Amino acid sequence: MSRFRPTAHFALLISAFLLSACGGESKQADSQHAEHDQHAQHSPEEHAAHTAAADSEYPLVTVYKSPTCGCCSAWADHMRESGFAVHTIDRQDMEVIKGEKGVPQQLRSCHTATVGDYVIEGHVPAGDVKKLLAEKPDATGLAVPGMPLGSPGMEHPRPQDYASYAFNDKGEAKVFEKHSASEAKMSGFHKHEGEHAGH
Repeated sequence: MSRFRPTAHFALLISAFLLSACGGESKQADSQHAEHDQHAQHSPEEHAAHTAAADSEYPLVTVYKSPTCGCCSAWADHMRESGFAVHTIDRQDMEVIKGEKGVPQQLRSCHTATVGDYVIEGHVPAGDVKKLLAEKPDATGLAVPGMPLGSPGMEHPRPQDYASYAFNDKGEAKVFEKHSASEAKMSGFHKHEGEHAGH
């Protein structure tokens, strides 16, 4: 049995050192550490999501959403059905989250997610996320602005054309993938019709 017994003061110094070692992301990292502390108990859902991610070929998708957002939950289901492990976190301060994650104002939607090193804003199809992870472009992430009808989680009998955009930390964006209304109809997106109520 070890005779070394660190004092409480020493333990605090070690904790401070470890936090500062992660400090390369400044205020954003501090916010993430605080959020991690808030969820440090690891709910059964979070534990299951991390376990599923360990068995998946894709990184864990963490979705920040309003507690009342039905279409956000439908998008999370779309990602699960596409092979991703998903952990959802209900937040009331979504605009703060979007700001912390660097989502440009003009690209914002209802929910914000992270997967690997990327940010995913709104109803981005899982296929686009898989392409992003495979190609690893120099970008902050992908966004589908607004809530276009026919996008995953926004199923509707009259879908519309929309696009996903790759954006960077300067707020610049370019089209990543275009999606047509006919594509939405063919993919069977209508199966969740009516589930996206409540924001």
